[in-house]
Amino acid sequence: MLLNDGHPGRRALSLGALTRRPHGRRARDLDYAVIGVRATGPEPAPDVGVCEIAVLRMRADGVVAREFSTLVEPSVSVAWRGMNGIGPSDVIGAPKAAEIVPDLAELFAGAVVAGHGLAMTARFLDTDFLPAHLPRGLPGLCTLRTLRSQVDLDGYSLARASYALNGRWPTARHSALGEARAVARLLAELLQNAPGEFRYVGPQPARPARPGAAGRNSAALGGSFRLKARTSPRGSLPASAARESVAGPLAVWPHRWRPLELDPALCAGAFGPDDRAAAVRDAERRSQGRRALAVGAAVTSALAATGAARALAHRFG
Repeated sequence: MLLNDGHPGRRALSLGALTRRPHGRRARDLDYAVIGVRATGPEPAPDVGVCEIAVLRMRADGVVAREFSTLVEPSVSVAWRGMNGIGPSDVIGAPKAAEIVPDLAELFAGAVVAGHGLAMTARFLDTDFLPAHLPRGLPGLCTLRTLRSQVDLDGYSLARASYALNGRWPTARHSALGEARAVARLLAELLQNAPGEFRYVGPQPARPARPGAAGRNSAALGGSFRLKARTSPRGSLPASAARESVAGPLAVWPHRWRPLELDPALCAGAFGPDDRAAAVRDAERRSQGRRALAVGAAVTSALAATGAARALAHRFG
């Protein structure tokens, strides 16, 4: 189940999906690299670049192995402060995108890259980090499409979904790190609260980087640059929040699971009422088709068994 354009070798991410059907790999056996990105504009363009990125390397149970976050000095002018809270002075002294590619490659190695609205994040990885040799075709999982596919909610924005499911408004969600933490919590809770076993269908994570491979932690050091944390008020994380871990108590979700999972490929875009209705009708058609196949298989098996019994009776009768 691939949700991209069919050319994973050309892009940083190749999107897979979670399913309750018995296909693919157990989702709770995988590691996840949960990503948040902020840019100087709403989507990739010649005059838009990434100005902040955060990644949480996390186990399926919510235990965070590593947290990485830094402002990024883009190759374009820094605008859009009203939306991302980042101005030109904030990125002075921050690393360039190419300088943190070794860190990102290490964080992504052996993991499924997850994010809310991951298709747009993937486009920023393509434009800003692929030219600096970020690995291509990494397995991806969009939590936005996953929630739409599996859970019936009024709204699926990160803030609305978090509050509806775990009662928490995400802390500093306007920052890349705040977003990544909120997404990581939702993902861990999704896997914990699932009504059945989730499986990941898509590209399999590559073997993790060997111990001692290149990379720096967020205190950093030993390179020709230092990571730079956000200090502007909008999107800043208070000291108490900065010490929080996704490994804290995970919420028990209210029962909002869809009786039939929707095709994640139909859960993109605005996902308005007409889109939802079309996706539900598609799920019902597919369910009816599976039931018809099961009935056909059962009838065929019964006829074969009857024929075999008759043959034996004729032979020994």
